[in-house]
Amino acid sequence: MLNLSQLQTFATVAAEGSMTAAADKLFLTQPAVSQQMKNMEDDLGVELIVRGAKQIKMTAQGEILYEHAKKILSLAQLAEVSIKSIGAKLHGELRIGTLNSIGLHLMSPVVSRLLKFNPDFKIKVEYSRGETLIQNYKKGDLDVLVLPDVEKNFKTSLPDAKSEILFQEEMWLVGSGKDEFYPPHIVLNDVKKIPYVHFADEFPEFDKLLNERLGTLQSVFESANVGTLKRVIEYGLGIGFLPSHSIKKQVRSGRLNHVRISDFDYKMNFLYYYRNSGPTTETAHILFQALSGDQERS
Repeated sequence: MLNLSQLQTFATVAAEGSMTAAADKLFLTQPAVSQQMKNMEDDLGVELIVRGAKQIKMTAQGEILYEHAKKILSLAQLAEVSIKSIGAKLHGELRIGTLNSIGLHLMSPVVSRLLKFNPDFKIKVEYSRGETLIQNYKKGDLDVLVLPDVEKNFKTSLPDAKSEILFQEEMWLVGSGKDEFYPPHIVLNDVKKIPYVHFADEFPEFDKLLNERLGTLQSVFESANVGTLKRVIEYGLGIGFLPSHSIKKQVRSGRLNHVRISDFDYKMNFLYYYRNSGPTTETAHILFQALSGDQERS
């Protein structure tokens, strides 16, 4: 009988598209993940993935299991949060600032569950540029920030804040899934040969690194809205770097094509910042525990 640990491993392999990436996210070795997958296939008597390709592909049985696994893991997480939140007695308002590109990813089902069992508790989410959110936090207008490392990316500090790693984000180069022109693998310098769509203002440290490697890229389209950029790239206007959490669904469905870069990859930790002391500290910590548990399963 399959257990939650096996289902989590399988779901992560399916979501990440490779055993190596899944191993990194699960803090396991690649052979350990591969063995778990083989054990699952042996127990079920079917193949769940197609081996031999760079990108993991699900078999028909694997696709069915993946859909069920997501529901089972989500229900297990909701059960855990429900039990904890009943006794939490959250109240008041928690004001969160984060980037538009990760807002939907952050606002998971655990948030609605916390609100359901704590009717006197409210959450307000503000989306803006990182610099603006940091200023609002320092003025006292926000209680929580979810941002890439503020010292590294925004050259400032939050001395009164606790910080916890919430999840790791990658920047993926993607093109239209309908256009076979884009090769599955390129070197970074090839980006200059293809029409480029620029995701502006969200990740200054990433933009700085890209400029150091490639110089100033002339973009055919630029926006700070990740939803707009996904549609523009999907329509075939060009390729662009987008945060992986915002596009995994489109990549899995084939609407976007993840173009691998052999000599470049970029990962960043998103941190959860909240005040060391004050009326919202305990509430912010409870929300962090709920969200971090959900990120482990996503």
